[in-house]
Amino acid sequence: MDLPEGKKIYFASDFHFGIPDKETSIAREKRICNWLDEIKADAQHLYLVGDLFDAWFEYKKVVPKGYTRFLGKLAELSDSGLPIEAFTGNHDLWMRGYFQDELNIPVHHEPIERTFNGKKFVIAHGDGLGPGDHGYKMLKGILRNKFTQWLYRRIHPDTGVGMAEWFSRLGPKHSVEDDPFSGPEKEWLVQYALQRLENEHIDYFIFGHRHIAIEYPLPQNSLYVNLGDWIHYNSYGVFDGKDLELKYYKDK
Repeated sequence: MDLPEGKKIYFASDFHFGIPDKETSIAREKRICNWLDEIKADAQHLYLVGDLFDAWFEYKKVVPKGYTRFLGKLAELSDSGLPIEAFTGNHDLWMRGYFQDELNIPVHHEPIERTFNGKKFVIAHGDGLGPGDHGYKMLKGILRNKFTQWLYRRIHPDTGVGMAEWFSRLGPKHSVEDDPFSGPEKEWLVQYALQRLENEHIDYFIFGHRHIAIEYPLPQNSLYVNLGDWIHYNSYGVFDGKDLELKYYKDK
């Protein structure tokens, strides 16, 4: 794809709607909707790179309560013709057909490759990629199993969604101070990118998951970009056809 003059591609991840409480989550939701309103004029494409929700489980006829401002804004943008693509993360991997059917937004469960203006992108949430983290990889395989999901849907939604929210709160607290960037040797996503570069050239690796807003140069003039989050940073990536840059949203 070649971008029309003046158009841009936007990337954002890790909204984690639902935490730490309803009031804070709604304030974050309104802020993100304001940001979406501001970018819609020059957005050619929007990628939502996972963990949009802190806990999300779709039943066949039921989706979790809340997030109406955000979902309505996505519907508005999609209906206006803006292509939007979403990814599952480790907190909302049980997304099924709701985004596709109701919002016309495809949902990706694995990394994807895209080429814009001759630049090659790899885009993924990032959970379970690279070496290490074997316990989570095993758990992810169980959680993504269709039979496991069928069993979970036998639980009443009030209980099932409540359990998902409870388990989510047992996980990491998304503290940047407690889990800073630890260098390329210890960062699994950087290692994943380096492994990919051994076989092909990629200009940009775009990930979420780590809750760190960082641009880290790699060999072959490649760039690893972690999008940060909207809990600490209000950060997002934007590609203008020539360069990709991390930016930080501030309410007007």
